Amino acid sequence: MYAMVFHGPGKIAWEEVPDPVLARGTDVIVRVDAVTICGTDLHILKGDVPEVTPGQILGHEAVGTVTEIGSAVQTLQIGDRVLISCISACGTCRFCREARYGQCIGGGGWILGHLIDGTQAELVRVPFADTSTYRIPAGLTDEQMLMMADILPTSYEVGVRNGRVTPGDVVVIIGAGPIGLAAVLTAQLYSPSQIIVVDIADSRLEAAHKLGATTVINSRTTDVRGVVAARTGGLGADVAMEAVGIPETFELAVDLVRPGGHIANIGVHGAPAVLHLEKVWIRDLTITTGLVDTSSTPTLIRLVQSGQLDPTRLITARFGLHEFPAAYDEFTRAQETGALKVVISRT
Repeated sequence: MYAMVFHGPGKIAWEEVPDPVLARGTDVIVRVDAVTICGTDLHILKGDVPEVTPGQILGHEAVGTVTEIGSAVQTLQIGDRVLISCISACGTCRFCREARYGQCIGGGGWILGHLIDGTQAELVRVPFADTSTYRIPAGLTDEQMLMMADILPTSYEVGVRNGRVTPGDVVVIIGAGPIGLAAVLTAQLYSPSQIIVVDIADSRLEAAHKLGATTVINSRTTDVRGVVAARTGGLGADVAMEAVGIPETFELAVDLVRPGGHIANIGVHGAPAVLHLEKVWIRDLTITTGLVDTSSTPTLIRLVQSGQLDPTRLITARFGLHEFPAAYDEFTRAQETGALKVVISRT
């Protein structure tokens, strides 16, 4: 088969590799029908995730068709269409029993495209298949389900839910990439009074406005702190979500919230950020971080089925499976191309 293989910082290639094989009875092999690229993959390419070693197949989001089943798999059959979650869950460890699958200590967590070969391939081995995949309901497309492998649960759980968005809140989202835009979509489930989105790319700010942002700010040309203060009577936002992953944006998020406010860090950070605890403690701020657990995936699937969420609005480009290098080029140059989510499909 062919796959996108990591060869060290800045080096990837679509190349022929051996087909995956079942390693445990709880595994399945899935033929990848549609897959996408995540901002975390770009962090890997930058060298921000040292656990990913040369020779690793990238990717942790896909939908596909089950082609082989391990002897212990109980809920899947050959031919089933499934969503492969970005998080694998052993289902039995302490954290899985608490639905904190991202912290699984039984061999799961974020392993695909991180600690084991991932989904950016023609075939993928999926461990813990019974608890790490979701059958695709009748009537939902591959593209609708693909957006629920990572960005929707991540934005919802780590951003909206951790940030404790409530009706009437003023919400600031720093970063209008796919995760930030998915946060725009999922924050609206809680009826905030304002959603203010900050970015440096006008194309992404335009996308944020179309998806429901009430105010967009280009931080290269506008005083973000001044605008947020003006929109909130000088108090600051109720919730600030950091969806970039650099020190400056995290520190900005802390500055933008009111006393008693919430900062929800979603971004993947590869460098230290300064926490001004000498200023933070007296303001009663709550700061949360986290890896997605995907415990919300069934809920999000129902919301897509009911028409309350349309994640396909985040898709900006489509490629064939053997056009993976072109897809990476499009996604990597997002500020030039306007790319949000790219879909790479078998057909």
